[in-house]
Amino acid sequence: MLAKRIIPCLDIKDGRTVKGVNFVDLRDAGDPVELAGIYSREGADELVFLDISATEQKRKTLADLVYRVAEKVNIPFTVGGGISSVEDVDVLLHNGADKVSINSSAVKNPQLINDLVAKFGSQCIVVAIDAKQIDGEWIVHLVGGKVPTERKLFEWAKEVEERGAGEILFTSMDNDGTKDGFANEALARLSSELNIPIIASGGAGNKQHFSDTFTEGKADAALAASVFHFKEIGIQELKLELQGNGIPVRV
Repeated sequence: MLAKRIIPCLDIKDGRTVKGVNFVDLRDAGDPVELAGIYSREGADELVFLDISATEQKRKTLADLVYRVAEKVNIPFTVGGGISSVEDVDVLLHNGADKVSINSSAVKNPQLINDLVAKFGSQCIVVAIDAKQIDGEWIVHLVGGKVPTERKLFEWAKEVEERGAGEILFTSMDNDGTKDGFANEALARLSSELNIPIIASGGAGNKQHFSDTFTEGKADAALAASVFHFKEIGIQELKLELQGNGIPVRV
């Protein structure tokens, strides 16, 4: 069995790391370059950087940040936020990103997934999906979770796979920042219906939640932010506990 991955997520706004609850009420969590170096040394398997307020004008700023982070880490990292073209991805990969994450732009223009995969390969392309339950149905949202769409989670995820994406980063908006655990029922369904890796996001509050999402949710990786940023859980102690629970991780 492939090792399960632990991935700290750095949500970037105006060059700083921030963290909120249910996608709002953001608070400062530190310098992203400094945090990236710490997580790399502590044994994180990957890093994810999401520029949550990205605009075209900030593309240069994000590229500079990617370059500074790449100099500090020796683990793969994924960059997302405001990416809407082959040119955007080219800039980020040339500045040291290993993968890119697209979200709103993929929903608005699904052909973008095909275009990016054709140019850079599936292994570089992560599609992030933010969804929340409305009347019992998981509905995809855009623009940092602010705009509901007509898309349903499982149908969209299947299309994303068919278009060639290498993995899916699924964030449950209902669970985000609550520290009540991941949306394991939805994650297990995604894992059973798809053949590409699923990254669980939204809801990590303690070490048991990670164990649960790997066993009950069948996730391939678990992403979290505040529990790592504010030193509530150490990455090495988390991995040792997971290993003790029989879950394969790189220690």
